[in-house]
Formats: sequence, structure tokens, C-alpha cells
Amino acid sequence: MTVENLENDQIILATGGYDHTIKLWQTHTGICNRTLQHAESQVNALEITPDKQLLAAGGYQHIQMYDLASNNSIAVVNYEGTSKNVTSVGFQEDGKWMYSGGEDSRARIWDLRSRNSQCPKIFEVQAPINCVCLHPNQVELFVGDQNGIIYRWDLRTDNNEQLIPENDAMILDVDISPDSQLMAAVNNKGRCYIWSLISGSIDTPTKMIPKQKFDAHKRHALKCKFSPDSNLLITTSADQTARVWNRWNYSLVQELKQENQRWVWDAAFSADAQYVFTASSDGFTRLWNVKTGDMEREYAGHQKAVTALAFRDVTQ
Repeated sequence: MTVENLENDQIILATGGYDHTIKLWQTHTGICNRTLQHAESQVNALEITPDKQLLAAGGYQHIQMYDLASNNSIAVVNYEGTSKNVTSVGFQEDGKWMYSGGEDSRARIWDLRSRNSQCPKIFEVQAPINCVCLHPNQVELFVGDQNGIIYRWDLRTDNNEQLIPENDAMILDVDISPDSQLMAAVNNKGRCYIWSLISGSIDTPTKMIPKQKFDAHKRHALKCKFSPDSNLLITTSADQTARVWNRWNYSLVQELKQENQRWVWDAAFSADAQYVFTASSDGFTRLWNVKTGDMEREYAGHQKAVTALAFRDVTQ
């Protein structure tokens, strides 16, 4: 894929941050197509529904849903019931339900088919939740909290098991590779942990076997995300860089750095893993060439830190 191939109506890039707005971009030009109002709070997390019709934004005490197909800049559904910041949102692959996690120490499953903001399932832990990740098997959620615990919550049985990779460190993000083989987690000490995942039969839980740990950054590692082909892992950090790693030996492929970039909060790969978007505290979202490490485009328009982004293209 070339940068020009990013031109397509089916491609959606959304960014949000501390200026209480969400912006939708033309990926190939860097032009902002629409600005959505998120007046009640900053945007902590963004995710696009599998059918590309709706955009979920996690903020303070709410998850607001925006209609991507209309010109309406106001949220069409408001999911309430959380008492603090929502830090993570995502969707089941058929769009039947949404999951979230937040600083009220609860992970939630929301039924999207009812459209009445129902939350039929809640999983409570002992500390604020920083991240939630759905296993590709669609029946296990992995939850990371500020006590440094990763929980595997089985939605079929409601059973859970705990994993503590490092004492006195907060889990800031967790991701599972699309091929279901690996799980990555990053913490506030800049370390990245990797597990091999072994899935049994349909009714047996996923086993997590420690595989690797390495110092990814000098400061907080904020996000980790596998590429769609599962061959690369990107980590973002308070050290003002994003780094791309080879999943086979965890060697550094690229360091993505721009002067004045400040904290890099979020990242997303293109479908072919040749490009990656990053969002940072300097108010910019950037498009990078993974092979060369060059910055290809800047998306300018936010007045404050860009803390979340969501990207989907035709094949995702």
C-alpha cells in the first residue's frame, strides 16, 4: 500500500483528546472532514464498530456513540453508569456487544442490540482499570489494572485468573495478536512483557506462558499494539517516541520520533502493516512509514493533546 492508496471512503481515521473534540480525517490529504463535539470531558479512548457505522468515545463517566454515516456532530447514544473515567472501549466482532474498562475498577459488557444502554455483565477488580482487550476467540477479556494485575475474564463462565508480571508496576496496556498466538503488556516502568497463548478446545481457557520481557522505553510505556499480520508490535511512551518491534525476536525495527512530539499516547497500524498512525501530546496525529521510519503526514487541528485514535480501512 502507498500513501495514496489510503484514499478510500471506507477508510476511517478518528482522533480525540483534551480539547473536547473528535476529528474525522481524510487520511491521504491530512484534511479534517468533520469535527464531533465531546463537550463533557476529554476523550480517553476511541473505537469504530465492525460495520464502520458508529464511533465509540470513552470519557468521564460516559461512553458516547457517534453516527459516522450522518452529518450529526452530537452523540446519538450515551452509555452511562460509570462513576469515573472510561479508559478502554472495544467491540465484539459481530457488533452485538461492546466492552469497556474504567477507573471505577469495573470492566463492563454493554448490549448494543437493545440500544437502551443496558450493561448485563460487570467484572469488578481492586484497582482502577487502565486497559481491556478482547481475545480473538470473542469469549475472553484480558483486563489490566493499576495494581499491576492482568485478569483473564472468561465470559462463558465468569471465572477469572490473575497474572502479575512485575511487582509495584501499573499495567498500562494489553494487546493480543490477531493470530491469537501472543499477548503483550506494557507498564509504567517502560517494560514490555510477552506471553505465548495456548488455546485449548472450545470450552477450555487460554493458557498464558511467559515468553519474553524487555525494556521498551525509558519512561511509561503507554500503549502496545500488534500489527494486523501479527508480525510487528508497536509501543508508545512518555519518552516522546513510538517504537516498532519484530515479534520473532523483539529486535527494534524503527523508532518513530519527531521533535516536540512529547508523550505518544496511542497508535494504529494500516491493514498491510506498512504504515502506522500515532497520536501525541503536541496536538498532532502522524502517519509513519514503518519500513523507512519516515513521517509521511501530519494531521493538525486539535488544540490540545491527542490521547486516542481509531482506524479502520476496507479490509479491517
